[in-house]
Amino acid sequence: MDKRTFLKTSSALLLGSVLAPLSGCTRPEELAPIRTNWAGNLTYSTDQLLLPTSMDELQHMVRSHDHVRPLGSRHCFNPIADSREAQLSLAAMPQTVTFGTDTITVPGAMRYGDTVPHLDERGLALHNLASLPHISVAGALATATHGSGVSNGNLATAAVAMEVVMASGDRVTITPQDAALFRAAAVGLGCFGVVSSVTLRVEPTYDMMQHVYLNLPLPSIDEHFAAIMGLGYSVSIFTDWRTPESTQVWVKRRIAGDLADLPTEMFGAVLADRNVHPVLALSADACTDQMGVPGAWHARLPHFKMDFTPSSGEELQSEYFVDRQHAPDVIGVLRDMADQLNPLLMISEVRTIAADDLLMSTAGERDSVAFHFTWHQDWKALQALLPALEAKLAPFAARPHWGKNFLMSHDVLQSLYPAHAQFQELVLTHDPEGKFRNNFVNESIIHG
Repeated sequence: MDKRTFLKTSSALLLGSVLAPLSGCTRPEELAPIRTNWAGNLTYSTDQLLLPTSMDELQHMVRSHDHVRPLGSRHCFNPIADSREAQLSLAAMPQTVTFGTDTITVPGAMRYGDTVPHLDERGLALHNLASLPHISVAGALATATHGSGVSNGNLATAAVAMEVVMASGDRVTITPQDAALFRAAAVGLGCFGVVSSVTLRVEPTYDMMQHVYLNLPLPSIDEHFAAIMGLGYSVSIFTDWRTPESTQVWVKRRIAGDLADLPTEMFGAVLADRNVHPVLALSADACTDQMGVPGAWHARLPHFKMDFTPSSGEELQSEYFVDRQHAPDVIGVLRDMADQLNPLLMISEVRTIAADDLLMSTAGERDSVAFHFTWHQDWKALQALLPALEAKLAPFAARPHWGKNFLMSHDVLQSLYPAHAQFQELVLTHDPEGKFRNNFVNESIIHG
């Protein structure tokens, strides 16, 4: 993408997820008339939005509907949260937070950014955050949403219990003591019920600092990938796969002991002398502080400030996860595809996620690298591009993000998850009538 095109797209990017979301910041009383996801690329198939204000109302609503689909912060780009009959949001439920010895229990609808004041009061922290703080806890877990870090699992790995209103309307607490059900429900894809609360593991608070390197030569990404990703607690590469000047490395480090200074030059990239945005043409005002300025964990782990809430934007997103050993090969594939990707691509991000044992996690049983794509909102063009991209990624068993745009068939998706049959059996056992399933789930995940 040349500079002229960068500047032309900057106004659209200002509304995009590389900034921050979005209409997940909506107040409960504003939810009823809103019938699209935050990006506006998807209009939901029903105008019946259920907004319980108490647990009794929630249980009654679940019992009295044959089909209902949980709706979170509406940050998914595909119809995973859609319904032709009814959607149910917990945004109007009481926002009660409780603490255990080393846990915090939060409402499923609570946004990560809103947990921070409660944690700060007690000097506590979470192990990781996504780059966007406005997503709901239950929605992030359900879709295996993640942060970054060689040793950091996705956000669902912090869960130690979930309270779920099941198809019967009964409240059930699912814990690792019921290992099979917990491993299925933690990344449950909305198939087991309405997650009314989540208990997360916490740790003592910690401070971090963030640096950005600019102008990383593209060959350095595949030649030095492991070293680059090992530079910090959480590391991201931003690139368009074609223009070295736009390739950045964001390094987030925990402050502990004698933290060595980073070199001013690394693998051909230079340390930035100013705060920058992932798209250099845009203002960095929305971005978390860089240049080694110390700050709390929650003010550095996200890419964007928790109090920055711009309007929603016109874009689409895809993301694919591969085994970490395949990262250099996939990087080579994407560099070779740059001319195909470029007309639609706004920016791409590369991150690492540690393996976990959750049945439908995109990082399940393998240390993973995520390749994220923010696209211009042209679904027709993306439908033409995705089959070519997915075909190139197929030899690496690339798993798509559950909440983003992909075109893989049920058979392909099933082959990517060794525990798919176990997950499907548990879903059919706990929701045999398919109360919580929709067309997306039935076509892409569950057959039966």
